[in-house]
Amino acid sequence: MAAARRLITTGEGSRPEAFGPAEWVLVGTAGLIWGSSFVFIAEGLEAFSPPVVAFARIALGALTLAAVPAARGPIARQDLPSVTLLAVLWMAAPMLLFPVAQQWVDSSVAGMLNGAMPVFTVLVSAILLRRWPGKAQALGIAVGFGGVVAVTAPSALGAQANAPGILLLVLAVSLYALAANLVVQLQQRHGALAVTLRSQLIALAIVAPFAAAGIPSSHWQWSSALAMVPLGALGSGVAFVAMTTLVGRVGAVRGAMAVYFTPVVAILLGTTLRNEEVHPFALGGTVLVIAGAWLTSRREPGETAGVASRPGV
Repeated sequence: MAAARRLITTGEGSRPEAFGPAEWVLVGTAGLIWGSSFVFIAEGLEAFSPPVVAFARIALGALTLAAVPAARGPIARQDLPSVTLLAVLWMAAPMLLFPVAQQWVDSSVAGMLNGAMPVFTVLVSAILLRRWPGKAQALGIAVGFGGVVAVTAPSALGAQANAPGILLLVLAVSLYALAANLVVQLQQRHGALAVTLRSQLIALAIVAPFAAAGIPSSHWQWSSALAMVPLGALGSGVAFVAMTTLVGRVGAVRGAMAVYFTPVVAILLGTTLRNEEVHPFALGGTVLVIAGAWLTSRREPGETAGVASRPGV
């Protein structure tokens, strides 16, 4: 029974204060890296099947983290079921679902739906903690999501978006929201590096049969292969460690706010690297995202600290 309870519990962040420099660095790291991930996924799909893309990014993420000694630290035996569930929710299932979904929807639509992850996180957290977030947090989540819609709407209006892809993306985002809650106490007990690496190794074993089945429908292409390097090392390695550290410090609801910056980063990359025009809605949406992030980052009256996390990540 105790193990079953741990599988579905979450917790408060260890640092209830307003975000400091460390928290904003973690937000920026996750947002910046994940903001470019949809482009790399799309490039990978030019040559590789979705399961091969998923396997490659998880494998490269695991290799990156395994090079850090702290990531190879022990995980308590009683937490292994939760880490296994995290591997499914945080890694294996979404990383299979997103490439499959992007065969039916454009990256702009995927980015918009991914931006709903903090909203789903609020719902999951409210169920697990049996209380709603404070007014500032709730307002910040709502304002930030409005900003995400404004940023992505101009490019998404004429984009491809078929029902199967939409449903798969909603499922993937729901799993991310559950994982963001589940990982809070795991990070506080074992650190983000060890938890993330163990989750990736388990996810590799889960994804491997799907990747093997997808090899015949894949072919080698240098541009697609090179796109897997940042997608794996940064998107599945560094960004996941940053996000896991963040939610352990500030809780799932406030930490999930980092996802709101991913479409903003995507827009900035499009304008700077591809000379794309910026729609006025996108500029207004960016302001809303920043405002929502600031509101979400505030300390809530009466908020108490959770279990202290281990030093570092």
